[in-house]
Amino acid sequence: MTDILQCLGTDLGAFFNEKPEDQILFRKNDYFVKTNGELKNTVEWIVPNALDNAMEPIHLTLEPGGSTDPDNPHKGEEFGYVLQGNAVLHIGTDTYRIKKGESFYFKSDTRHYLTSKTGAQIIWVSSPPSF
Repeated sequence: MTDILQCLGTDLGAFFNEKPEDQILFRKNDYFVKTNGELKNTVEWIVPNALDNAMEPIHLTLEPGGSTDPDNPHKGEEFGYVLQGNAVLHIGTDTYRIKKGESFYFKSDTRHYLTSKTGAQIIWVSSPPSF
């Protein structure tokens, strides 16, 4: 039997391992997409099984006049990188203007959300997952 497994490029341990392999590569057809017409945004979960992970990355598109839902304080951290356009990051009563090529990072212990008058595309990563 071990000879057969060797020809198949595996061994006994790997052959009988029932744990599924973690997905490493994600393509467009793997993404889960949600468009919110009222808020003028589209969220693409670019790692669809991220709720099982420590981080949850999304691709966020804000149309002109768009925003995200305000996120209430929670444990964790947020990171974002602006791919196109510009936006305003609201953290509590503070606001930060961010534009293409800039990033943000903050603890999620204060209410926060994004708005954009002209539109923006942002990679946003939450840890732990919260979207």
